[in-house]
Amino acid sequence: MKLIIQIPCYNEEKTLPLVLKSIPKKIPGITEIETLIIDDGSTDKTVAVATKLGANYIIHHKRNKGLARSFTDGLNESLRLGADIIVNTDADNQYPQKDIGRLIEPILKGRADIVIANRQTDKIKHFSPLKKLFQKLGSALVRYISHSNIPDAVSGFRAYSRTAALQLNVVTEFSYVIETIIQSQTKRIAIESINVRTNPPTRPSRLFSNMFEHMRHSGSAIIRVYTMYRPLLVFVITGAFIFLAGFAFGIRYLYFLSLGQSGGHLQSLILSAILMVIGFQTAMTGLVTDLVSINRKLIEDTLGRVKNLELGEIPPLSIRTRKHKRKTIKKELSRGQTGYLLN
Repeated sequence: MKLIIQIPCYNEEKTLPLVLKSIPKKIPGITEIETLIIDDGSTDKTVAVATKLGANYIIHHKRNKGLARSFTDGLNESLRLGADIIVNTDADNQYPQKDIGRLIEPILKGRADIVIANRQTDKIKHFSPLKKLFQKLGSALVRYISHSNIPDAVSGFRAYSRTAALQLNVVTEFSYVIETIIQSQTKRIAIESINVRTNPPTRPSRLFSNMFEHMRHSGSAIIRVYTMYRPLLVFVITGAFIFLAGFAFGIRYLYFLSLGQSGGHLQSLILSAILMVIGFQTAMTGLVTDLVSINRKLIEDTLGRVKNLELGEIPPLSIRTRKHKRKTIKKELSRGQTGYLLN
């Protein structure tokens, strides 16, 4: 069982050594532990430090491409390198690497394909009360729309099985954390959470300049991702509200009409007609986007099959097997292989 720990980095020469030196050398159930550094356009000595400290692999971006792109590149490269489990951790030493064994345990035991660390933000001393409140509200919103039970939706300390990593396709540019939760629940990927304690802060966050910028980016990511996976629901509900608003103005006009005062309230009638038409068109747009969503799912399924073929996970065509091969094929199917046709 091979574990690859990927670490996205952007100018982390001072904190990266703390992370690399604290990564466990041995974990029960794991035969190989390797590290993958994703250098996202660093201008300091991050690459030199990673090389000196014995990082196994380094991906180098010539310019900064953002956390989501770094995460995706690391995930794809880890798959290509044959990882059975992939752990993503931050280079600022926020997370305790000693807990990697606990983080991957649900995957090793077959209970989950994704495990997300819960930082227990209530216990983080350097978080202000306002930040703790918004963290709670944000995570609660993600839990509600994704129907998951993840208490810390924006935690970057995560473990992915090979099966889960092959199915995920990140499209947002700001961060992957929210999208992967919503996507995993949509695709019925088993997901769990474990509690961890964070290390003291080493530097301010570079992902966002202040809490409100983070809220703005996270909010837009939630809306975009949820609309991508539940377009019919989003557009029909939006269209219904607009239509009902127009209907209310229409009732208002009829009320004044019944009193013989319709002449001065034509604006309500016009606004009612406009809103009801817009509401109806918005709902119809939901039907179109739902068809587009179905097409996207087919494309994702095709992409998953292409990944499997590139990585040698399944044969390119179905194979009609002989009886003496049945046991071997069943064993491979139990490991997630597909593409076999049994007699």
